[in-house]
Amino acid sequence: MAGTSERYSFSLTTFSPSGKLVQIEYALGAVASGAPTIGIKATNGVVLATEKKHKSFLCDESSVWKIESITPNIGMCYSGMGPDYRLLVKNARKAAQTYLLQYGEQIPTIQLVQRVANVMQEYTHSGGVRPFGVSLLICGWDNGKPALLQCDPSGSFFPWKATAMGKNFTTGKTFLEKRYNPDIELQDAIHTAILALKESFEGQMTAENIELGLVTERGFRRLTVPEVQDYLANVL
Repeated sequence: MAGTSERYSFSLTTFSPSGKLVQIEYALGAVASGAPTIGIKATNGVVLATEKKHKSFLCDESSVWKIESITPNIGMCYSGMGPDYRLLVKNARKAAQTYLLQYGEQIPTIQLVQRVANVMQEYTHSGGVRPFGVSLLICGWDNGKPALLQCDPSGSFFPWKATAMGKNFTTGKTFLEKRYNPDIELQDAIHTAILALKESFEGQMTAENIELGLVTERGFRRLTVPEVQDYLANVL
C-alpha cells in the first residue's frame, strides 16, 4: 500500500485509491510546521496573535509583517509559507477594491473569505500548479458583529469562536477550550490569546517576535511594538 500511495503523491489532480488528494495533505503539513497563530472572537471584537521570528538578527524587522489589513474593517494572518500568503493578500485586496468600486461599500467578511477560498480551491484541481501552503485566519466587523473565519489549502472555510493554527496547534486548541468563555470581552481575549500563544512558543516571548491585531467597531489595526509590550507586561 505504501508503494500505491507514493504513485499518487506527486499528482495534484489524481485521487489516491483511498479518496485523498495527497498534495493537499502535504500542504496541511506545511501549515502544521509553520509559526503558531491564535484567533479569538470576543463580544466586542476579534484578536489575532501570531509568532514572528526572523532567521537572523540582521533582518530589518520593520519590513516584514504577518498580520495584514485588507480593508479598513478586515484583517488577515497566516501559518505556513510566507510567499504564498503574500499572493493571497494581494488577491484579497484586489477583490475588496473591486467590490468597493462596483457596489460603493466595503466587502462583507464572509464574501471576502469566499473569494479567497475560491482561489485556493482552484489551485487544487488545476494542472501545473500546487496547493497554497498556508492556512488563513480572517477577522472582520460586519453589521455590528465581529467575525472570525479560517481558510485552508483545500479551499474549505469555516467560522470559529476561537482557534489555533500552526506548530503545536492541538496544544493551543486544548488551552482555548479550557479558557474560552462566550461572554469574553476584547481585553480578556487579548490576554488569553497571548497565553495560548505562549503554550506553543519556543524561547522568550517579546514584543519584537509576536504580532497582535484587533478588529472592533472602529475597524482593524495592527498593534505597535510599545502596545504589544504593555500587554506582555500585564500578562507574563
